[in-house]
Amino acid sequence: MSKGRGRIWEGSRKPMYWFILAYLLLLALPCTGFLPNFWSRVLTLSWDSHTHQYITEQAILNVTLETLKGTEKHQGNQAEEQTRLGRGFWRAVGEVVKSNAAMDFLSSTRSDPVYHFDSERVESAMGMLRQFWAQTLLSVRAKEYQSARHRLGQLFHSLQDFYSHSNWVEMGQHSIYLHLLQPEEPAIPVATDDTPTCMECFSVTCRNNLLPRLTSTQQDSQLLTTGYFSTYPPKPQGKCSHGGILDSSRYMGAKGGINKDSTSPLFSPHHYLHVKAATLATEATLTVLRDLRDTVGHKAFLRLFSVKQVPALVFVMDTTGSMFEEITAARLRAHSIIQSRANSPGQPGTFLLVPFHDPDVGPVYETDDPNQFMQHMENLMALGGGDEPEMCLSAIQLALTHSPPLSEIFVFTDASPKDAHLFDAVKALALEKQSKLTFLLTEDPNYTTEVRGRGKRRRRRSREPLSPDRFSLYSSLSSLSGGLTIFTTNSDIHKVSTIVEDNTAADKVTLLHVEVAQELMSSHSFRVDSSVKNVTLHVTGILTECILTSPSDQSQSLLNEQGSLAELERFQGLYRISLLPPIQAGQWKVYTKSDGQLTFNVIGDSSVDFLYYFATVTNETHPGLARVEGSPVAGVPAFLVLAVTGLAPDEEASFSHVTLLGAQGETLQQVKLNSSSTSSSAYSVNELVGWVDSVPRAPFCVRLTGRDSRGNKLERVSTEMVQPTHVQLQVLSVPRLVPGHSTVVGFNILNHGPARLFNLSIDDDCGYLHKRGSPRYHIAEQGSFYDQVNIHTPATAQAGATVTLSLTVHALDSADSNYAVTYLTVVPPVSIK
Repeated sequence: MSKGRGRIWEGSRKPMYWFILAYLLLLALPCTGFLPNFWSRVLTLSWDSHTHQYITEQAILNVTLETLKGTEKHQGNQAEEQTRLGRGFWRAVGEVVKSNAAMDFLSSTRSDPVYHFDSERVESAMGMLRQFWAQTLLSVRAKEYQSARHRLGQLFHSLQDFYSHSNWVEMGQHSIYLHLLQPEEPAIPVATDDTPTCMECFSVTCRNNLLPRLTSTQQDSQLLTTGYFSTYPPKPQGKCSHGGILDSSRYMGAKGGINKDSTSPLFSPHHYLHVKAATLATEATLTVLRDLRDTVGHKAFLRLFSVKQVPALVFVMDTTGSMFEEITAARLRAHSIIQSRANSPGQPGTFLLVPFHDPDVGPVYETDDPNQFMQHMENLMALGGGDEPEMCLSAIQLALTHSPPLSEIFVFTDASPKDAHLFDAVKALALEKQSKLTFLLTEDPNYTTEVRGRGKRRRRRSREPLSPDRFSLYSSLSSLSGGLTIFTTNSDIHKVSTIVEDNTAADKVTLLHVEVAQELMSSHSFRVDSSVKNVTLHVTGILTECILTSPSDQSQSLLNEQGSLAELERFQGLYRISLLPPIQAGQWKVYTKSDGQLTFNVIGDSSVDFLYYFATVTNETHPGLARVEGSPVAGVPAFLVLAVTGLAPDEEASFSHVTLLGAQGETLQQVKLNSSSTSSSAYSVNELVGWVDSVPRAPFCVRLTGRDSRGNKLERVSTEMVQPTHVQLQVLSVPRLVPGHSTVVGFNILNHGPARLFNLSIDDDCGYLHKRGSPRYHIAEQGSFYDQVNIHTPATAQAGATVTLSLTVHALDSADSNYAVTYLTVVPPVSIK
């Protein structure tokens, strides 16, 4: 269900309308559940319908604001609180919404009546609801917040569907059905298979088609029913259908239907009760959230939704004997960050450290207590080692699985990776979590080598250059995740590590991120708007000239002079440029000459940022937009959905388009945006939709463009590099893991190119895969291949733990690849039925 958010696609091009109309004519499959998301209202022409997305987002927002008010013991301004919730909050809410919508899109759930309170499977559906609740609690208590959000989304979908698919509203009920999640509350019997429930209905609006007992307001004579849809399970004679033009069972007696999914008579025979069903579904969702908060506590509830969280401080630290200076530098940065956060109004941040050398990795040290973290850092010692490579990627994998999404992860090492086979898994995790990897390397990549002497291993300085790709995996990971790779020295690591503090302050946004190939000259620009403060440029590489020009055309040669525009700090491998206040709003330009490759990263302080995902139209069981998992398919159309965060409700900022930028900052495509809400919406996140005619074939990042309240141009950049491809990887089910048992995870590989061979790499962070290896598949042109992986969960596995499964598929004859990341929860055996 989804409350009307105003004029969608106002002013958009006529081809889009033809696309919508053509699509509506082609819809022919059964429909189950409330409409998934805002786009469903376009496809069903029911602009004022409530969707799962709207109910879920608004309920989480309202209970979060309630919780903050109670926690802070004051009556703060609600609009201000909404603005301060942060990008992490809306990403967390998006994960719940995504899981909710996936119930209509995943092949394992979309047609199963138990997940949707269909076909009178009420008892089984209640059992599933209660399992979702127990698993959500289990995951929150284990601090496995991503798994908890996934289960919570599933719970909300089924719970909300009950009020749309059953006759609860028709019975005159004005409060929620407590028995669904509370077995001790009074229950209403469900109609048996041989009990007729509906009368024939021959119009799109079915009024009074339920038999009298099914609309009784007398408690002792009430009977529950839910509508059947399509052909599975078969609908008995005299039963109610789901109904609507997408449900083939509506022609079977009793003809018609009872769903209240939308306000459209074509899709919902009981459309006139849609608002009442939505009101009860909202109340039920709010009740679950409040019960969850009261059960796990306010602090855990706010952590679940990443409310006002300061960025996590995540170190991956090589602890071999040569790393004394690096460990000292990390220790100093951690102390400085902790001191600066001492009086922070935000929730406590996460502190995470993963030490490694060879062959040991970990253990992971994670805490919310800054004092305990500092004590642990003080005890960290650089011992042993003396050779390379080391187990660096294993440590990064641990850091990614344990850190929250949108994290900045800093890797300190002087060694290349010994575990290069984990590159695919680390890449998949970094992209899925939108976390940045920055490497601080203190070995000279050209002149440090390893030789084996007689009797023992030793290192020496050599004038023989090493393989140029010795650190290439690190550079690739930083490039695709939007981080940096900095080659520095032991003497400069203390100063270079200031980048840790620069990037882990709250409300950091990116204004420019670009890599420049080995050119002598380059020119780039970035925009500062009225909301941006404290602008810092980081440049890696070797500059021979750097001229900064302000919006008023004042210039400063940063390498040769001091001036009023900026201050330059020069370290080995890194230039740190700070704009001096007052910082002019408008377009700034940087002109450089370099000796080799450069990477520019410009950041500032602002609450205004954005999230995005690609999506395609689906009609498997519900018309709506399904998120594209992994990378989008190159050369085909797709929707680009953005959520602008951090705007105050009265902020007059507007957003016109996004630009898809190539690796060197070149424009690949411009995409016009249309708002899916009006300025009067209760949302503090502004949702925007763009139509990409053809996804570029080259990697790209996304830059959002608009104007702030003063009319200044506003730009934000999401720095991870999208990797378009011609192959997709779809995980078809997300089963639970039971100690002592084996579980299969099915997946499809879809080939959008010519017939060819593919290689699959699979990894899990707990070592539960039953069989490892790299299977190969020959897939026909535009074909697909189904397979499954087997996971054996040991009897000693801890209930509530999460196993992160990463799959990456590669074409053997091209650069095409894609990935999927799935989070599997270990549950107690007693919860399986």
